[in-house]
Amino acid sequence: MIDYQKIKTVKFRTPRLEIYPERIRHNTAAIVSQCREKGVSVASVTKVTSAHPTVARAMIDGGAAMLADSRIENLWKLRQAGFTVPLMLLRLPTLSRAGEVVEIADISLNSSLLTMQALAEAASLQKRLHRVIIMIDVGDLREGIWPDKAVELVKNASALKGIEVIGIGCNLACYGGVIPSEQNMKLLVDTVKACREASGQALPVVCGGNSSGLPIMAEGRLPAEVNLYRIGEAIVLGRNVIDRSPWHGTRQDTVIAVAEVVEAEVKPSMPIGERGQDAFGETQEFIDRGRRRRAICNIGRQDVVVDGITPVEDGMLVLGGSSDHLILDVHEAGREIKVGDEIAFYPGYGALLALSTSEYVQKVVIEG
Repeated sequence: MIDYQKIKTVKFRTPRLEIYPERIRHNTAAIVSQCREKGVSVASVTKVTSAHPTVARAMIDGGAAMLADSRIENLWKLRQAGFTVPLMLLRLPTLSRAGEVVEIADISLNSSLLTMQALAEAASLQKRLHRVIIMIDVGDLREGIWPDKAVELVKNASALKGIEVIGIGCNLACYGGVIPSEQNMKLLVDTVKACREASGQALPVVCGGNSSGLPIMAEGRLPAEVNLYRIGEAIVLGRNVIDRSPWHGTRQDTVIAVAEVVEAEVKPSMPIGERGQDAFGETQEFIDRGRRRRAICNIGRQDVVVDGITPVEDGMLVLGGSSDHLILDVHEAGREIKVGDEIAFYPGYGALLALSTSEYVQKVVIEG
């Protein structure tokens, strides 16, 4: 007879996300050391794991100077977990939450004078000094003002009471996929110098972007003036975000997603019958591989980017998924896959972001 009470109290259920903090600490230490050699500090980004406190602790233990996140809720989570290091808000603040931004974040990234006026007013009311980094767009076409408007914005923002403009930053390789180069880094540095001269402000922080800036730094092509990076993926996943190859000195097995097989059957590899769109309004393409052993797992597109996970074991292929199910070809797996078996996956950045966010995925910390 099945012991249903025992099933309800299983410690590690599926689907789950296994987090290995010692490996993340190792990656942090490696990248912080590499950056320190080039005069660059690291703001370690926690958002891809939804600011999991264990991950944040591993980052701090690895030498990160501060923690950064795009979500105000995640910054609150970090403070409530007892972290006293400086916190940086990455996503441009909204006017409607200016007061909360000042209350929880030590530093925020900004490109709007109107927003900075709201932050300054909130900071004055709270008797705080809020620090801002003004973002310029050097070509990726996400946040940031165009460089020729930076001087005016810095001068106007510097006159506000309650905030301190501490530097200039940029973002690359996120929206437009633009790779950090000597040209766009020179544009950043030249803009900082122009702002310093025109405003009289020290602007000590020159934030050269995110994990995508590591290669140009490692190659010795980063201007000496750049002294801060916002690093997330390279630490958490150990990846060069330009091409997702392993970043030297880091591990790639820091997080593992685990799902459970709920069906294992031999079926044709081509659907049978007239076809239309799937549940997500897409028209899928199929390859006829003949009859194959297929496994269905208890995780789907509500929890993970199905195209962004790779089975840990050889001989398995992710075919696709629906809202709640992941479909695999396991015909050439090294073991017979049965109902109840667990299958592990390495998640990419987008997949990890979804796994961390999904309330249906258990987060399990694996020490050692």
